[in-house]
Amino acid sequence: MVNDCVFFCRCHNLQESLLSSASGYSNYRGILNWCVVMLMTSYSCKIYFCSFFRYGILVDPIQVVSLFLKDPYSWPAACLIIGLILHLFNLTSLLIFPSASVLTVTSITPVGGVLSLGTYTVLFLKLYSYMDSNKWCREIRQAKSNGSAVNTNVSYPGNLTHRDMYYFIFAPTLCYQLNFPRSPRIRKRFLIRRLFEMLFLMQLLVGLIQQWMVPSVQNSMKPFQEMDFSRMVERLLKLAVPNHLIWLIFFYWFFHSSLNFVAELLQFGDREFYRDWWNSETVTYFWANWNIPVHKWCLRHFYKPMLRKGVNKFLAQTAVFLASAFFHEYLVSVPLKMFRLWAFMGMMAQVPLALFVSRFLNGNYGNAAVWISLIIGQPIAVLMYVHDYYVIHYGTLSGRARAAGLLALALSSSCVCTAFDLSSLFYSFAVLYLLDVCAILKSHVVFCV
Repeated sequence: MVNDCVFFCRCHNLQESLLSSASGYSNYRGILNWCVVMLMTSYSCKIYFCSFFRYGILVDPIQVVSLFLKDPYSWPAACLIIGLILHLFNLTSLLIFPSASVLTVTSITPVGGVLSLGTYTVLFLKLYSYMDSNKWCREIRQAKSNGSAVNTNVSYPGNLTHRDMYYFIFAPTLCYQLNFPRSPRIRKRFLIRRLFEMLFLMQLLVGLIQQWMVPSVQNSMKPFQEMDFSRMVERLLKLAVPNHLIWLIFFYWFFHSSLNFVAELLQFGDREFYRDWWNSETVTYFWANWNIPVHKWCLRHFYKPMLRKGVNKFLAQTAVFLASAFFHEYLVSVPLKMFRLWAFMGMMAQVPLALFVSRFLNGNYGNAAVWISLIIGQPIAVLMYVHDYYVIHYGTLSGRARAAGLLALALSSSCVCTAFDLSSLFYSFAVLYLLDVCAILKSHVVFCV
């Protein structure tokens, strides 16, 4: 029992990110498979130039401001401040109060809503880890007082200070530890490189979404209305390439550039924010290695405690996916103010997909299956939410056509087992709201949905 507590209390080591030159990592076999898959969709360049010649330059930095505010004078700062005070006393209020504010305050946009809820969700996970870790420290302290030999360097309760807690709140990790590994100094050149990457890639993401994604999503609505299956597939494949490239850029921007920038500022030594997920031969390996902060939290505070209580391994894994599915749906449905459960079903569909890939596909075939699920699954999720969002806000379909459209989307989600994830939330909502801005600029002309 005591050894388990000691193990759980320390989950960070001094290490570099895999994509940093100092890590010495060189296994990029999965990238070669990705190149093969992308070569099969090499027509993307043609699509890009067709988009440029057909629509002209659609990039408009001014629209970015409207992603966060509809009316700057009615931004609910008071509501968020009250929520900040309440969640200090009750973890549940971290999830309930922000979602209630997003649902009731009309001036909050979908992008502003998902960023607010994402911040509160991260804080919820951090505070839960803080509570759990200090409980383990109390158990270790009690065991030591009873004469048990425990080899540990924690200093409880000396860690219960505002300075220690605020360092953990801003540190790029979800798992609390009394003694975080610290880097010896702040590398200024490394910090400047990461800052330049953050600024450049964010502008690139916004430009690609405006120039490439928005026209593709707009043109995908009519085939769904007419139930033209061949054109639906063509639009889906056309959307897959830009969506996937934007997802990859966003992954690098967030998990490598941004998290390393924050870690360097705080001299946080554990830079393992991701592992070699591009070499994934199974779905479970991908989910365990592409987002290490979340995976560590689930393993440390959810999965391992369930195993210690005697829960079956498969049931524990399913419970982890169930909790992840809840948070995915929470971060999508509440900001959009519509409840469709597409993100929830997409996450739960990962369980049968993982079983199928691990049993029938091995090696490069399994790796290709993971890449295909990423490339095809995400645009299905985007189209499902965009379709329902515009049916609710800008038009109506006949009951039969709408039911058939939603059924086709549901079947597509079940077959492909979409790999919809947290990093895709930002640009998915960006697409939705940029489409919203386009509708407003065109004097509320209804798009063909």
